[in-house]
Amino acid sequence: MKLTFILKKTFILLIALSFNSLVRAQEDSRQFYQLKIYSLETEAQVKITDNYLKDYYLPTLKKLLISNIGVFKSRPNEKDTIKKIYVLIPFSSLSELQMTGDKLSNNQEYLSSDSKYMKALHDQPPFKRIETILLKAFKDMPTIKPSPLHGPRKDRIYELRSYESPTEAYFKNKVEMFNDGGEIRLFERLNFNAVFYSEVIAGAKMPNLMYMTTFLNQESRDTHWKSFVDAPEWKEMSSLPKYQNNVSHIDITFLYPTEYSDY
Repeated sequence: MKLTFILKKTFILLIALSFNSLVRAQEDSRQFYQLKIYSLETEAQVKITDNYLKDYYLPTLKKLLISNIGVFKSRPNEKDTIKKIYVLIPFSSLSELQMTGDKLSNNQEYLSSDSKYMKALHDQPPFKRIETILLKAFKDMPTIKPSPLHGPRKDRIYELRSYESPTEAYFKNKVEMFNDGGEIRLFERLNFNAVFYSEVIAGAKMPNLMYMTTFLNQESRDTHWKSFVDAPEWKEMSSLPKYQNNVSHIDITFLYPTEYSDY
């Protein structure tokens, strides 16, 4: 009898340890993303920054074994006087992000490259400003997933969304809605071709989450979103009392991948 009791306790303990190990492993597998946004005022700045990213920055990162780097441009808009280039870089950990930065700072080949960007004068900067946002992947999609889409890149719609929440508690609630609530599963069922879902851990609009979905063209994008809002799963989850008022502001940015983007 005593032996049976001990065996039962041991079995329960092993299950608990296995569960904790699984949770830790899942947490450790979540990538971090650095999103760099270059704001550019002139076509000359666009060209210089484009050449720098294509010929120097991305090749150097790849030598450091950083892969699946996305480079996107904002879709033309007559109202926009500032052009933007978005660079999305995945890292396995914050330590890898820091070590990569250190290696770039000490890479003489990279620093001495014959690039107009690297050698720009103070009165001829290659950009207006650079914004950097640090993100951590959601548990239900812990790593980046390059878009599988083919076809002309300039026709594609890569939709970057930012959802701000009124408080940190409401923010956690919205993240839960994506993960446990089934929002990610619905996007997957409807083939939104998501690149990432993430919480912002350093940025100017916190608390907020960001994610990117991809479509062949604008028509495909509009059709997919109609399917989403009409889906029974969305109507059910969005009507639940526990998920009310968890988003206070939404920013939607339409992008397309550059020819030298990995996807």
